[in-house]
Amino acid sequence: MGQGESHSEEIDLAQIQDLCLIFLKECPSGALHLHEFKKIFGVQSSSAEESLFLETIFRSFDTNQDKTLDFIEYVAALNLILRGSYEDRLKWSFKMYDKDGNGKLDRKEVKQIIRILYKIKLQRSDVEMRPSQICDRLFEVVDQNHDGQISLSEFMEGAQKDEWVMDLLKLDVNATGWVIQNCSKLP
Repeated sequence: MGQGESHSEEIDLAQIQDLCLIFLKECPSGALHLHEFKKIFGVQSSSAEESLFLETIFRSFDTNQDKTLDFIEYVAALNLILRGSYEDRLKWSFKMYDKDGNGKLDRKEVKQIIRILYKIKLQRSDVEMRPSQICDRLFEVVDQNHDGQISLSEFMEGAQKDEWVMDLLKLDVNATGWVIQNCSKLP
């Protein structure tokens, strides 16, 4: 599992070009702000969980931390989400979860993202565990040295060898369908 896995939905060049045209239409200045990013992906302010999830995604792509995405950052983000390898998308997920940038995930960081994913997934499927139980199980499965932190290598190995962990990460690891679906809602 993992390395040979293909994208569930393939995106073609025309769709990427459409997404780039949306960027140019929404951001003639060449700088995409968070509120414009949310508009592009159809997230209304009433959806707190999706809004927070999109803010986390936005920050992960703002490589120069200027609170905007320029066209290069936007294209790099699309390329990673829509065409990136499984491993690259896992590394991106880890970076997105690692709020303090120390290269390790602690329980606070994991619980925060699980709460967001939990609320989003509740809208889409049956979730049998509470966020605290999910966090405990994730650490039990992935934290190999039991130091209370998850390193990038532990995260990568855990996601690739455990079906439950993979299923938990599906929402943000394979975002192709989500991006295509939300961008297709645009006028």
